[in-house]
Amino acid sequence: MRKPKDRDFLETEEGMFFCVTGYLHPPDKVTAYLKYSPVAEGKWKKDNTHFRRELPFYHVFSVSDTIEYLKEEYPHYVHFCPVRQIEMSMVPRNYIKEYYNPETRMNNLFSAPKDELEEKVKTFAQDIMDETGIPLKFLGVTGSILIGLHNPAFSDIDLIVYGKENSLKLKKVLKTLEHVKILENDKKEEWIQHKMEIFHLNRRQAELFASRKWNYGFYKNTYFSVHPTRTDSEITESYGDVQYTGRGAATVRAVIADSSESMFLPAQYRIKDAVVVEGEDVPVEEIVSYEGVYCDAFLQGEEIEARGRLEQVDNRYRLVLGTLEVENQYILLC
Repeated sequence: MRKPKDRDFLETEEGMFFCVTGYLHPPDKVTAYLKYSPVAEGKWKKDNTHFRRELPFYHVFSVSDTIEYLKEEYPHYVHFCPVRQIEMSMVPRNYIKEYYNPETRMNNLFSAPKDELEEKVKTFAQDIMDETGIPLKFLGVTGSILIGLHNPAFSDIDLIVYGKENSLKLKKVLKTLEHVKILENDKKEEWIQHKMEIFHLNRRQAELFASRKWNYGFYKNTYFSVHPTRTDSEITESYGDVQYTGRGAATVRAVIADSSESMFLPAQYRIKDAVVVEGEDVPVEEIVSYEGVYCDAFLQGEEIEARGRLEQVDNRYRLVLGTLEVENQYILLC
């Protein structure tokens, strides 16, 4: 049975759309955040129903707003997770009306595109396959196109590439594809300004992150993103295998020892020579980020400073960004 994966979507009995986050899910629930809700009038439309986007941008405190909304209106979608020791939105499986797999949608769309945007997704996927040899079954499409809410007049293309090896192949050649232009000009400046505002980055840091974003750009003048996602065989942890215990806020300075797992969300960086500047003085071995801006953003050997939630995992320690308990979370080059 296929495992739930980051950026799958699901629809609830009330007609709300949730986006699956990460790879750790209880047996009877799916960890996900609210993305679209039905409204009387809205920018997005499916059949005869209008929708509004509940998440204006991807940031932990934006997700926090959706959790507070769910607590008031749909409390059965907010639960305390005893394994991760955090409160978060999770959809019980018996409330799921329909589950959307990005690779299934890509396959169906590839066979019979129904509008100009779907046709563009098809040609984009074909260009990727021709250049990399990645089979279609390892490509998917997420976001509004996945759930049929897209509008060819303004919707973006959000692609999925499954597997580390396939992701590295695509990273190597994406910018060379004929109709692809990686983040540049006005859109690059817009991206920089947006990240400076919501993540409180200085311009030098924001420009650095923008220069390393290989997976955002334009395909035939349509804005796109590409998101590496783990395959079933690459999801090696099951819910409850280990316990995550919060140990408060911490600031750590360290050297990146291994960034090979940082292209996925959550991004994982192995670190060495870690020094705890603030917080409990313990040997921190890893930094994990649920904030996408830090995915694939740092290289082996670079010195960084990071602030987040210190967690004990069995007898190990890690620093986590993207939790609700810690303000002013960041990873910056020293």
